[in-house]
Amino acid sequence: MAAGRDCHRRSPRPGSLLRVLTIPLPAADPTLIELDLDGLAARWADAAGSSPISAEAMTGADRRAQALGVSGERLMEHAGSAVGAAARALAAVAGRSDVGPVLVLAGPGNNGGDGLVAARWLARAGIDSVVVLVGSAPRPTTPDAERNWDRLDALDRVRRIHASAARDLHILERGIERTAVVIDALLGTGVWGVLREPIRSAVELCRKARAAGVPVLAVDTPTGVDLSSGELTDPVVRADVTVTFHRPKTGLLARRGKALAGRVLVAPIGIPREADHG
Repeated sequence: MAAGRDCHRRSPRPGSLLRVLTIPLPAADPTLIELDLDGLAARWADAAGSSPISAEAMTGADRRAQALGVSGERLMEHAGSAVGAAARALAAVAGRSDVGPVLVLAGPGNNGGDGLVAARWLARAGIDSVVVLVGSAPRPTTPDAERNWDRLDALDRVRRIHASAARDLHILERGIERTAVVIDALLGTGVWGVLREPIRSAVELCRKARAAGVPVLAVDTPTGVDLSSGELTDPVVRADVTVTFHRPKTGLLARRGKALAGRVLVAPIGIPREADHG
């Protein structure tokens, strides 16, 4: 693996030493396990300070990055590692590290795949999780997410559940207050129209968890918030923290999106700057 795919460059600020610091990307950064939310924000400050893009522009950048040789699997590894680190930090700041496991609600696509990587990162950090695959199929539907589902097989700290129908999510409502954090990894980029089951019931589970005092962390965007426009579906997830990737997103800066995203962290995932233009 080329070193450039696991590092990003931080430009010196005015008045600092005239040098460039190399900051490891999330999957290669051993310091993340020690950082609180403020520390993560500082670690990823360059990404947060870049210009905002839409969901469509992000999809294009992702595609061009892969054409330049950065695999989708590697992008997912960095994204999920960032989510895992943020979930650990959120549980700590909320005083819930010892309450119970992290609940990962994973959709069938790559947003869910980021959640699967997060569960693996948390397991390495000694944190238990329950991973719920939400969808009709018993396995994720994209190759990278499917590989990460299989990688959870041998992990004692991860319990996997398949929720194919609304009733499966309703069962999880019992004892939801004993969850440390809920990770919303259901749907990314954007949502159009009415949410269908079982995703709809998973969103309702997020809402009930937050009402019970459980913090919610969203992956890329809270499910139901369009990353480009900030427009909402009903129901919609209200997050305490959202981890989005590569650049800020226009939808999370719009009035409605901003109100539901909570604190937004922008994590670098190894997309080269030249992939932003095509």
